[in-house]
Amino acid sequence: MNLNFKISELIHSDKAIQHKINNMPDINSLDNMLNLIVYCLQPLRDKIGKPFDISSGYRCSQLNKLVGGKSNSQHLTGQAIDFKIRGLTVSQGIELIKNSGIEYDQLLDEYDKWIHLSFNKGKNRKEVKRIR
Repeated sequence: MNLNFKISELIHSDKAIQHKINNMPDINSLDNMLNLIVYCLQPLRDKIGKPFDISSGYRCSQLNKLVGGKSNSQHLTGQAIDFKIRGLTVSQGIELIKNSGIEYDQLLDEYDKWIHLSFNKGKNRKEVKRIR
């Protein structure tokens, strides 16, 4: 399997660097990120054939608080990613993902600015929401 995603992309945060926050995940979060890549992101990338621009992946609790994330955010466990698909609007990306047959937990259109996608191995709800 040829992977287009790296764990480092899901950990990187300009905000964490700016505020000198160590955003390194624990082993369980790393495992969740690998599952997100292997079972969700890479199959989507292969189907869609366009690069993803990641704006947020894993967040330690300090970073999550700083960016105003929810206390139960799946970003805290490495199960979620926020991104855009190059060349597509957020709503076009949501429709493609919804109809892709790829397994996911949550698929959110957040403020028409980015797609929030999560994967929870064995417990995926296939929940789709629009947040305004």
